[in-house]
Amino acid sequence: MRGLLARLNIDPYLLLLVGTVGLASVLPARGIWADIAGGVADAGIALLFFLHGAKLSREAILDGARAWKLHLTVAATTFVLFPILGLAIRAIPGLEPSLATGVLFLTLLPSTVQSSIAFTAIAGGNVAAAVCSASFSNLAGIFITPVLTALLITGDSGGFSADPIIAISVQLLLPFVAGHLLRPWIGGFVTRNKQVLNYVDRGSILLVVYTAFGAAVIEGLWQKVTLAELGLIAVISLVLLAVVMTISTAVGKGLGFSRQDRIVLLFCGSKKSLATGVPLAGVLFPAAQVGAIILPLMFFHQIQLMVCAVLARRFGAENEKADALPAA
Repeated sequence: MRGLLARLNIDPYLLLLVGTVGLASVLPARGIWADIAGGVADAGIALLFFLHGAKLSREAILDGARAWKLHLTVAATTFVLFPILGLAIRAIPGLEPSLATGVLFLTLLPSTVQSSIAFTAIAGGNVAAAVCSASFSNLAGIFITPVLTALLITGDSGGFSADPIIAISVQLLLPFVAGHLLRPWIGGFVTRNKQVLNYVDRGSILLVVYTAFGAAVIEGLWQKVTLAELGLIAVISLVLLAVVMTISTAVGKGLGFSRQDRIVLLFCGSKKSLATGVPLAGVLFPAAQVGAIILPLMFFHQIQLMVCAVLARRFGAENEKADALPAA
């Protein structure tokens, strides 16, 4: 089964996400169970950021930090180009408001870390620079995403508020900083047991998805969202990814980046983090809205993985051919 999914470029985790949405749709947590599930999910997210802080290597970041022009370009793609496209998409007539907000929200999120670095490595890109760009994007997103959300989404009705930033600092940033400060003592254990981090990462997201969708289902999510709208979200995700990748490729060539750095821009600049987006949505939006808001992110997450997996393999194969030419 795993081999079939790999050939189809389908992440098994997607099936778990779909199953979690199905469970939340049929058996949403109610009453005291909703409070318990929410508390466990919050604890899992805090542990997740704690472990990510312990995993982050200052040395790797310093090694890749020299390519400052590349990092600024990746940041501009993530936090300027994407939001502009998100605002344009939100203006599409007929799109259900909460889903339109969800699309805009996903464009405000930081890049992924693990998959951006992994695809860069497979494609033969500048891995050290990818570590720096992806890590910086993820850290900056903890602050930039709430500000952009307040300005472009919640500010429409409530004005700017520092409360989300304070909440995120307490719930997400403090565990991250604590983990990083303890890295000299626990970093080796975390590095040796990467699978533990994967379990915490994915398990925490599943818990948040379950509680978020459960609350949304109770509020009538599936009465508001149609199959046609879900199909539209998938199409929008594909078009959004294609536009960003096309522009990133053109900008990388225009700025004279090397092939290795253009690969970093392509993969780090086009990603949006599910692991960061789900907990941020839980802090920034009312519980009943979170399920609908993260739905576009779940679609985009899987599409970006499938497309980038194909491209990374293609670039890697091109590198192997190029390396074999001198020996031919």
